[in-house]
Amino acid sequence: MSHALPGLFNARSILKNLDPQGELPSDWEILQKTFQVAWPSMLESFMVALVNIVDTIMVSTLGPGAIAAVGLSTQPKFICLAIFMSMSVAVSALVARRIGEGDRDGANRVLTQSLMITLILNLVITAAALKYADPMLQFVGTSADTHQPAVDYFRVIVGGQLFQAINIIINAAQRGAGNTRIAMRTNLVANIVNVVFNYLLIGGNLGFPALGVKGAAVATVIGTFVAMLMALRSVSSMEGTLFLWRGGRAWRFDSKTLRSLVDIGSSTLADQLFLRIGFLLYVMVVAHLGTNAFAAHQIGMNILTISFALGDGLSVAAITLVGQSLGAGRQDLAKIYGGFCQRVGLVCSVGLSVIFLVAGKPLFGLFTTEEEVLAYAPMLMFFIVIIVLLQVPQVIFGGCLKGGGDTRFVALVSLVSVAFIRPFSGWLFVYPLNMGLLGAWIGLTMDQFMRMILTFTRFKSNKWLNIKI
Repeated sequence: MSHALPGLFNARSILKNLDPQGELPSDWEILQKTFQVAWPSMLESFMVALVNIVDTIMVSTLGPGAIAAVGLSTQPKFICLAIFMSMSVAVSALVARRIGEGDRDGANRVLTQSLMITLILNLVITAAALKYADPMLQFVGTSADTHQPAVDYFRVIVGGQLFQAINIIINAAQRGAGNTRIAMRTNLVANIVNVVFNYLLIGGNLGFPALGVKGAAVATVIGTFVAMLMALRSVSSMEGTLFLWRGGRAWRFDSKTLRSLVDIGSSTLADQLFLRIGFLLYVMVVAHLGTNAFAAHQIGMNILTISFALGDGLSVAAITLVGQSLGAGRQDLAKIYGGFCQRVGLVCSVGLSVIFLVAGKPLFGLFTTEEEVLAYAPMLMFFIVIIVLLQVPQVIFGGCLKGGGDTRFVALVSLVSVAFIRPFSGWLFVYPLNMGLLGAWIGLTMDQFMRMILTFTRFKSNKWLNIKI
């Protein structure tokens, strides 16, 4: 491979001004290890995205209002999960670093103590979200035909979010330890369960009640419950790298582990909050364009999740490979593995753009037959083809920085680009410039371009390689 693609998959070209710190594996060996860690995460993320698409297609049988209702509840749902998603990044990075250092007990303490924090925080967040669900979704921009379905969906999802939170933390630890196949299997089974219960509960098939949008939420909770059981089982064997019940000491808070979790977790929480606030403001801008426009927007975002899934899978691999390399004191390998992940992502994003260019319109048509919604398809698919080439690289570069502990910079990027550029430029183009949904997607493209430039520049600087966690 190193001879076939010297300009693309070449370790020394990635290092450039960084000297090797030891013997380097061959380019082929590096690429093999990258794929070994990355492909389960890529497949997992892709299948999650695919199930979200299937969810939307199944919900779409209830009409554009149902699509919009689920879409409007998405960002409030992710705001409730933000602290657990931010903690998962810290858990992955810290477990990878401890495994690289040969400190297995330290990796186990990271897992157990993060789970204790998760249980405590979930009680508070769930109670608040259930109490304020109605005004929260009114604030987002629900209308008369979308408000109650959105509230019903949101309350069921939040009521069962503990299952998802536990699954997120355990799978993050397993990925940090390099066990990406465990997380893949867990989420694949959960997604299958989700689709089956979607079929049974949305329309009321095989004697089950027809719950509509609420049925989609119940199906999701059942799927996450199954995922949680599988995740707990993965850390129940003493033969595994991570064992949840290994010694009482692991269940006692210690200052070193807490300090590391807070140090990285606070930055990743800021990152998540900036992301979710930016996404929420952006959704509010689009929501006021009307049900049909928002339904078309939600379909476009679902299609775009396919590219995000590929980038996210490689980002997970980058966190693991970078963290373990830095834990072993090999900054050179951390930079190389990050570069190889980015180059694999480049190949995938180009291929995906070609697919969307050729088959994008028929794909959009799978979601709806409503002419008012389908009218937006050509414009949205044009933007998706471009955004794919920006989104995949920036997600992977962000994963490299997180793996190196450079979470403050990632949070700053989210503040500048997602929390400010996306919603403000979207609002500017949508309303003062009167460009409608076209303007919203111009704002989205500007955000993706800015994040790609900022994360690429930081990756090239090598500053992220010298952070202690």
